[in-house]
Amino acid sequence: MDRFDIFQGIKRGEGGKMLLFVLDGVGGLPQKPGGKTELETANTPNLDALAAEAVCGLHHPCAPGITPGSGPGHLGIFGYEPFKYNIGRGVLEALGIDFPLQDGDLAIRVNFCTLDANGLVADRRAGRISTEVNQGLCEKLRQIDLDGVEVFVEPVKEHRAAIVMRGEGLHGGQNDSDPQETGKPPLEIRAAGPEGEKAAALCNEFAAQAREILADEQPANMVLLRGIDRFDPLPEFTEIFGPKAAAVAAYPMYRGLSRLVGMEILSTGETEPEEVDTVAEHLDAFDFFFLHMKKPDSLGEDGDFDAKVQKIEMIDGLLPRLRELGFRVIAVTGDHSTPSTMKSHSWHPVPTLLWSEVCRPDEVTSYGERACNHGGLGIFPAIDLVPQMLANGGWLQKYGA
Repeated sequence: MDRFDIFQGIKRGEGGKMLLFVLDGVGGLPQKPGGKTELETANTPNLDALAAEAVCGLHHPCAPGITPGSGPGHLGIFGYEPFKYNIGRGVLEALGIDFPLQDGDLAIRVNFCTLDANGLVADRRAGRISTEVNQGLCEKLRQIDLDGVEVFVEPVKEHRAAIVMRGEGLHGGQNDSDPQETGKPPLEIRAAGPEGEKAAALCNEFAAQAREILADEQPANMVLLRGIDRFDPLPEFTEIFGPKAAAVAAYPMYRGLSRLVGMEILSTGETEPEEVDTVAEHLDAFDFFFLHMKKPDSLGEDGDFDAKVQKIEMIDGLLPRLRELGFRVIAVTGDHSTPSTMKSHSWHPVPTLLWSEVCRPDEVTSYGERACNHGGLGIFPAIDLVPQMLANGGWLQKYGA
């Protein structure tokens, strides 16, 4: 029996309101052996108070030792097996900007980057150019013509854009052209198998034309193509689990992830307090809220330990208002760890707390990596988080006789 089939027989169709509060990349590492992580360093009285009333633990987004991308990381905490539903980031970017993807479209995430005089990547994000600059560059790239497919080039945010190719016989599974470090040239895109060769050739031709068009631009004089994948719809969250679900996320890709699983996307502002306002404004209309805050991850990738600490402290200050909204269940976690010392996602399990009036509190009294390691949830697969939220929220019946 498929795992999702189990919920068809035990979901109630009604229950209490639930909040999945995701601090992107919240997990970290100490700056030196024996020190504290960013989360442990931060002054978080509200998260600590909630942890003291909750049951805590750590989750593996995919599996032990596997470093997840944002797609698998979020699908895991939404309850979707990330190795079964492996969605390329290009699809998520396109959905996140409300692009009307059609079955069989090939979607690609773009990073505008800076190449030096030798053709080596000097900055993988082109200094995080503004969205306004991005829009102008996308307009220039729309002159690219590829044989046999329709090409769409759309700005996303800052240095990120999306490409969609529409035509027959397009399949994903190619490598990224991003070498993931500076001082190296963009990689040639290769297919994993014969069915992907057509798309690989089109992507390489797109990159070649883009290099010519952007040659005189600074700092964004090239593109890196990432997350190449074909769009195929997924089973919807509400149909599987029961609660009517909504997503509040300022960054487009996370709206795309939410739309991919059928959540309703709520329009929100750019700041974290505005996101909380959006949850409050729509509280009566939905049963399950996914609330996403991006900056802990971005600051971790920038290697800025102190700024990540400060951002976590700022987010902690928003928790009292969220608690006042009367959720029956609150889960706080991340989609992965992003240690500032590594400047990247990592495989380290992610601190998690699960609060409800009927949870079984443990001895943990603070929200941090070491503390959660001793919690009652233990170290568990991310796909088990939503079912535990549903149970605590009264959404599940007994299984079996």
